[in-house]
Amino acid sequence: MKNVKFASVLIGTVLGIAAGTFAYIPETLATEQAQQRREGRDANQAAKQDARSTKVDCRAENNKSNAECRQDKRDTKQEGRQEKREIKY
Repeated sequence: MKNVKFASVLIGTVLGIAAGTFAYIPETLATEQAQQRREGRDANQAAKQDARSTKVDCRAENNKSNAECRQDKRDTKQEGRQEKREIKY
């Protein structure tokens, strides 16, 4: 009788530890993914702001046409998107 009680307590303990371990893993992954998304958004927002500044500076210098300034802005935003991809993947 003592062996049966001991075995059931042992099995219950092992199952409890296993369940706790598996419950912790998805939380860790979710936190890591959230951090990556946050860093990606920050990189993207910084790229947008840099692109705006690039276009304003370009237009203020009057060295290029508006179309060329727009292309510079697009290039800056594309660089930010690439940085975001590198963070996420």
